[in-house]
Amino acid sequence: MSEQEIKVPDLGGADEVEIIDVLVSVGDSVEAEDSILTVETDKASVDLPSPGAGKITKLSVKVGDKVKEGDVVAMMVAGGASDDDSSDEPEDKAESESGSEAQSEPEESKPAPKKKSGGSRKETVLVPPLDGMEDVPVIEINVAEGDTIEVDEPLVTVESDKASMEIPSPYAGKVVKILVAEGDKLSEGDKLLELTVVDDGNEEDEESEAKSEAPATDSSEGSKPEPKVEKQSQKEPEAQSQSSTYEPPSPGAKVHAGPAVRKLARELGADMTRIKGSGPKSRILKDDVNSYVKHQLQQTQQGSVGATSGSGIPAVKLPDFSKFGDIEKEPMSRMMAVTATNMQRSWLNVPHVTQFEDADITDMEAFRKSQKTAGEKKGVKMTPLPFILKACATALAELPQFNVSLDLERKEVVRKKYIHIGIAVDTPNGLMVPVIRDVDQKGLWDLAAESAELAQKARDKELKPADMQGACFTITSLGGIGGTAFTPIVNTPEVAILGVSRAAMKPVWDGGEFQPRLMLPLSLSYDHRAVNGADAARFTSLLSQLLGDIRTLLL
Repeated sequence: MSEQEIKVPDLGGADEVEIIDVLVSVGDSVEAEDSILTVETDKASVDLPSPGAGKITKLSVKVGDKVKEGDVVAMMVAGGASDDDSSDEPEDKAESESGSEAQSEPEESKPAPKKKSGGSRKETVLVPPLDGMEDVPVIEINVAEGDTIEVDEPLVTVESDKASMEIPSPYAGKVVKILVAEGDKLSEGDKLLELTVVDDGNEEDEESEAKSEAPATDSSEGSKPEPKVEKQSQKEPEAQSQSSTYEPPSPGAKVHAGPAVRKLARELGADMTRIKGSGPKSRILKDDVNSYVKHQLQQTQQGSVGATSGSGIPAVKLPDFSKFGDIEKEPMSRMMAVTATNMQRSWLNVPHVTQFEDADITDMEAFRKSQKTAGEKKGVKMTPLPFILKACATALAELPQFNVSLDLERKEVVRKKYIHIGIAVDTPNGLMVPVIRDVDQKGLWDLAAESAELAQKARDKELKPADMQGACFTITSLGGIGGTAFTPIVNTPEVAILGVSRAAMKPVWDGGEFQPRLMLPLSLSYDHRAVNGADAARFTSLLSQLLGDIRTLLL
C-alpha cells in the first residue's frame, strides 16, 4: 500500500502554532478523525485529526515544533489496520443493522469508532519543582537503561545544601536513555531521561465513546478535516478566577502544560503547581494562568490574608560599600537564601508575641546526671532535650490550641491529632530542623537516641526531605552557646516555637530564705492570631511545673 501524507489542515486563520502534545507513535493504528497531535493557538488547544484510517509509519514533528497549514506532520499507510478490522467488520455491520433503521446509508456504511487496546509512547521525564533551588548536583543515578520501573520509583538522587532528595518517576515504563550523569547540576525543567510508557487504553476508550455518541456531520469527499477546537469556559472572569485553586506545591507534582503556557507563567511569576487546569486531562491553558494571576492580584489589593503580605514594603537600597574600604562579595548559599526567604515570610505574615518564663531544673539535672552510667550501657547520652521534648508534648496535649495551623484563606483551623516536634540543629551548613514524630508516645531514652541520630544526620547532610516535614511545634536551644533570652521566629504554618537559653544558678526565695537553684530561661514565641496571651502564659507555666518536678511527666 502507498504512503499518505498527513498535513496540517486549515487552522481557522492562525499562522504558526506550537505542538504541545504528540498523541500517536510510529506503528500505531488510527481511525479516521482520531487525534494525531495537539497544537496550541492564542485562544485554545486544538487536536489535529487523521484524514483516514491507517497505520502511522513516520512522525515528522515533536513537542515544541511550530507548524502551519499544509505542513506534513506524519506519514500513514492507508488501511494499515485492515487486518485487525476485517474480523470485526461482520459484527460491526450486524450491530449497525440491529440498531436504528432510521440511519441513512452513508451513516450505516461508516465503521463504528474502534476502541484502542493501548499502545506505547515515549516520554521525557523532566526535573520537577525543587522548592526554588537551582543547579542541584546529581550524586547518584538509581536506574539503568533497560530497567523497567514503576510510578514514584526514584530515578536520581540530588543533593542541596540542605538535604539529599530523590526525584521520583511520574510514569511506569522502561528506561530508554539516561540524559544526565553523576555530577551534573539540575534545575526545574531539565531533562532527566527518556521512558517508553505503556498505555492501558482507558483514555482512548473514553475518547472513542465520546466520538461514537457525538452526532455525525456531513462532509463531501476530499474536503479538509476540520480541527477539533476545545470549548473554552463560558464562565465570567470573576467566577473563573475563583475556580483557580491555590494549594501548597507538591514536590514532584506533574504539570500538564505546553511550552507557550509555561513561558507565560514564568513571565508572570506564577507557580504552575498551584494552578488548576481546565483543558483536557487537566492541561493548564493560558486562560488558567491569567485567571490565577488575576485572582492573586485581587486578593493582594483587597488585603486578603491568603496573599503574600509585605509586597508593598520599600526595598532597602544599599550604598556602595567599597567607598568606605575593602570589601569582598560572595553569592548566598542555597540554604541561606531559602532560610532568609522563609524567615521573612514568617515575620511579615505572623503577628509575633513572646512569653518568657524560668523553669527550676535543679532536681531534673540531678536525676539526669544520675543516669550517666545507664546511658553508657545503652550507648545513649541523656541530655536535657528529651525532658524538654516530653514536657512540650504534655503541654501540647493539655493545651491543644497550640497544636493547630490556620488556613485563613478558607477561614479554617486545622487541629492536629498527632504530636510531632521539630528540633533546630546548628550545622556548619546552617540551621536545619529535623522532626521527631509521636513524641508523646516515646520514652526519654527513645527520644534521647532519636534526637542524637537526627542531629548527626543534619550535620552530615544526610537528612531526607521527609525528615524535616510535619512538625506541629519547634524547639530551638541556644543553651550551649549562651544568652539569657531571645525571640525565636515562629516556623509557619506552626503557631508556636520554644526558645531555650543557658541555665544558670540563681538565688530563689523559698519563703524563709534564698536558695541556690538552677534556672532554665524559656522564650515562647507564638502566633497571636491563633493563641492569646493568657494561653501562652498557661503554656510556659505548665512547662515550668513539668520540668521542675519531672515525676509529673508520668501522670
